[in-house]
Amino acid sequence: MIDTLVKYVKRKLERRRLKSTFKEYDYQVIRLELPQYGQIEVAQWLNPLLEKPYVVSIADVNFYKEFTKEGDFIIDIGAHMGDMTLPMALAVGKSGLVLAFDPNPIVYKILEKNASLNRDKTNIDPYRLAIATNEGEYFYNSSEATFSNGGISAVENSPHGKYGLKEKIQAVNLERFLNEKYQDRLSHLSLIKIDTEGLDIEIIKSIETVLTTYKPTVIFECFKRLPAKDRYELYDSIQKKGYYLYYIEKFEADTHKVRLKREDMTNWKHFDIVATPFKWRE
Repeated sequence: MIDTLVKYVKRKLERRRLKSTFKEYDYQVIRLELPQYGQIEVAQWLNPLLEKPYVVSIADVNFYKEFTKEGDFIIDIGAHMGDMTLPMALAVGKSGLVLAFDPNPIVYKILEKNASLNRDKTNIDPYRLAIATNEGEYFYNSSEATFSNGGISAVENSPHGKYGLKEKIQAVNLERFLNEKYQDRLSHLSLIKIDTEGLDIEIIKSIETVLTTYKPTVIFECFKRLPAKDRYELYDSIQKKGYYLYYIEKFEADTHKVRLKREDMTNWKHFDIVATPFKWRE
């Protein structure tokens, strides 16, 4: 019992030390066999703070197939190292396209590598950019010195954490960006995923024309620090466009889901939401 407690304390202390020590961790490329797809290559970030090494499963791919088809267009905002980008890209295939945005230069290196792999099966365009209503330069802060998470802010001392990048990051308006570069793909837009550490509501507001015109499924999160009024605003912002909202436990095909009512937005501290323009599995 005492040995177990000592090991637990040591792990906690080591994790705290790692969180406060800046270091750029490398990645490794592994190969795995995926049913229906054969051999797949995956770039794994070697950050010891990650709970487990990243791998892709057929359950991941099949989850995204519930909302997309071969040849579709997907947008991944806050793509991190590409752990959701890759199964998205496999779901829509070589003829489809996934735009993957992440402004964090630390994780972007892994995202870029994942985008370069499996080119016979996927089509991913990565961008080291943030998405915002107002284009320009922003500060980027994280709660960890390894920058495995974080978000943008117009002010240097932001609530995202005490560790800040030395250089500012660039943000673009998504609707303007799409109209300039991907106008020909918009009619095939079927899915938008948003993971921006509490700024999801601002992203949703900034893409209202896209949501109204093309009605893609939207995946986003209810961030743990959002007060009740902001949670209700998040719900209202997309429900009023004719969407059905669902709480999900994981991004896999067999995930448990709960149809959300407005009052349910305070039932969980931090959770993921799928919003569909159709009744999902009902």
